Amino acid sequence: MLTVLESTGLPADAIEVGRILDAWGVKGWLKVLPHSTQPEALLTAKTWFLQAPDAKFRPGFSAFKGTVRVSVDESKTHSDSVVSKLASMDDRNDAEALRGCRIFLPRSSFPAATTDEYYWVDLIGLNVVNREGIVLGCVRDLMTTGPHSVLCVESQMTQEDGQEVATERMIPFVAAYVDTVDLPGKLITVDWQPDY
Repeated sequence: MLTVLESTGLPADAIEVGRILDAWGVKGWLKVLPHSTQPEALLTAKTWFLQAPDAKFRPGFSAFKGTVRVSVDESKTHSDSVVSKLASMDDRNDAEALRGCRIFLPRSSFPAATTDEYYWVDLIGLNVVNREGIVLGCVRDLMTTGPHSVLCVESQMTQEDGQEVATERMIPFVAAYVDTVDLPGKLITVDWQPDY
């Protein structure tokens, strides 16, 4: 059982891109929940790195320990998920054994983004300043609202009693508000005021 798994280490630039939901069909295919609404990296990868599911999600997982590398024969979108076929996995039982596994890919294997397109993972951690040079905080997360993404920018604010508290700003990630994204400089410049 599960002869397609090869024990390995996780690449230094590994990013979690999805999770195996369950078996799909009877021929060893997997149903995958991607962590992105545009899962190009997951769809094009020919090698995945798997780690066991969180114990609270699937207690008693025993298919493997540590990190394993698997070869992917085919991946395609299906409704709101991705379905994938691993090399040499032709049995539904083997696919079910991987339910809940976390899927990682090296960041270096992602397809190149086009001009003015960015992977969310590259934006997280960037500092955000406005046109006047006022620091608004650091990107902690992004969320999608349908028509566009929103930067979740965290900063520290001093209260009247002198205590520091974390605050969060939501800045639409659209050209009307975002002037520049400098990935090497780890800086996003926006047309946004501190009191918005």
